[in-house]
Amino acid sequence: MSKPFASQADLAEKKISFERLSDNAYAYVADGDPNSGVIIGDDSVMVVDATATPAMAQDLIRAIRGVTDKPIRHVALTHYHAVRVLGASAFAAEGAATVIASRGTHELIVERGQADMDSEIGRFPRLFRSSESIPGLTWPTLVFERELTIRLGSLEVRMMHLGNGHTRGDSVVWIPSQGICFAGDLVEFNAGVYTGDAYLADWPATLDRLEALRPAQMVPGRGPALTTPQDCREAIGYTRRWVQTLYGCAREGVASGKSLKQVYADTRRVMDPEFGHVVIYEHAIPFDVSRAYDEASGIVDPRVWTAERDRDMWAELNS
Repeated sequence: MSKPFASQADLAEKKISFERLSDNAYAYVADGDPNSGVIIGDDSVMVVDATATPAMAQDLIRAIRGVTDKPIRHVALTHYHAVRVLGASAFAAEGAATVIASRGTHELIVERGQADMDSEIGRFPRLFRSSESIPGLTWPTLVFERELTIRLGSLEVRMMHLGNGHTRGDSVVWIPSQGICFAGDLVEFNAGVYTGDAYLADWPATLDRLEALRPAQMVPGRGPALTTPQDCREAIGYTRRWVQTLYGCAREGVASGKSLKQVYADTRRVMDPEFGHVVIYEHAIPFDVSRAYDEASGIVDPRVWTAERDRDMWAELNS
C-alpha cells in the first residue's frame, strides 16, 4: 500500500511561540513548521517571511501588536516558496508598503510562482489554512541584486544574497550590530531540509559564507530559535551534512547507472539513521532525492514542480 501523498495526512496543529532575541528582534517559531521573524526599529517594523496565507498572517500580526504598535512598513522575503510569501497582503493594512526580495526570487516568482503555489497547497494543506484568503501571487516592490541596507531609524538591517542554496534566490536578513540572522530555508535545525528546488553543489559554499558572518543568534527556516554562536554553528553543520550526504548518494547512484527508485532506497539507508526521526523528513526526502538525482544527472536548474509531477514522483517512489 502506498503512503498518503506528501503531508495531506498531517493535520495536527502546532504550538507557535514568539521569542524575544534582543530589544529589536523576535522569532516567530512554529514547532517544525515554517518560521518567521520580526525586527522592530525606532519608527517601524520589518517582518521576515510573511506566512502562507493572509489569515495565518493575522496570528503573526497579533503577536507583533503584543509588543509594539509601530507600523509594519517592510516585508522581507527570504525566497519564493508559497508557504513563505502568500500571507504578505495581510500586512498592507498595517502599513507595509515595501515587499523586498532578491532578483533571483523575483525571477522565480515570474517563472514558477503559480505552479509552486498550486503544488505546495496540494502537498501540505494544513500549512495553508484559509487558502481562500490568498488574493494571488506576492510580488516584490523592491528588488536587489546582492545586498540591500534598510534603516529602521537608527537600526541597520541588511538583506544579502550569499549564493545558491535552497533556491537560486535565497536571502538572509542580518542585523550586524547584534549578530542576529534570519536565515530562511538556507538553514534548518532538527527538521527536514527540503531541497526540491535546490542547487546542491553550490549550497555548502553558501553556508560557508553565512558561517563567516559569525552569527550570535539565528532564526532558521524550520526548527527552534538558535540563541548562541554554538547553536548557530551546529545548525549550519546539520544543514551541510544533510545536503552533502544527499548529493553524495545521488552522485554515486547516477555514476553506477542506478534508477531514481534505486537511488531513493540507497539514500534512505544512509540518511534514515541520522535524520529519519525529524519533523517533515518523510515529506521532504522523496522531493529531495528527485532533485539530487536530476542535478547529479546534469540538470543544473531545478525542474518546475507541478501538482501532476508531485503525484507522479510520489507514486513512483512510495508504491
